[in-house]
Amino acid sequence: MNYGEIKKCDIANGEGVRVALFVSGCRHHCKGCFNSMTWDFNYGKKFTEETEEEILEALKPNYIDGLSLLGGEPFEPENQEVLVKLLRKVKERYPEKNIWCYSGYLFDEELKKESRARCEYTDEMLSMLDVLVDGRFEEDKKNITLLFRGSENQRLIDVKKSLEQGQVVEWKPAIKRGL
Repeated sequence: MNYGEIKKCDIANGEGVRVALFVSGCRHHCKGCFNSMTWDFNYGKKFTEETEEEILEALKPNYIDGLSLLGGEPFEPENQEVLVKLLRKVKERYPEKNIWCYSGYLFDEELKKESRARCEYTDEMLSMLDVLVDGRFEEDKKNITLLFRGSENQRLIDVKKSLEQGQVVEWKPAIKRGL
């Protein structure tokens, strides 16, 4: 797997202060994508054990609330094996930190059912997520006032509750915004 960038102090891609990993590779090719260079699976740098350790170290400070996975597309099958290994280590080392993931794939229609995204790692990856922002970016539904997402069709999903209840459960922010 390749990645485009690691942000070690990100406040835009999930609640609180986060470490954000932008993976490479995406087949959605959403019109107006803010990160279209990461569509190419070969973009950026190779994800190595050193990269993994860099992320784990960046998560160490108490002020870091968690990890966010973005892209590209974290749920492309080519990326899931590497990300599951990373998430296992994050959960083991930092059980108090939360994990967010941004995906163009829909939770209930593509990640939980047969689709091009599903592979032997999908269910385990979902089980380690706290919040999933799902749905492709739709330029005609772009809304800059939305919390942690770019277009009105995208959903903020509480993954743990959704898996427990067998239906999509919306994630509720801890802090209310003034917009």
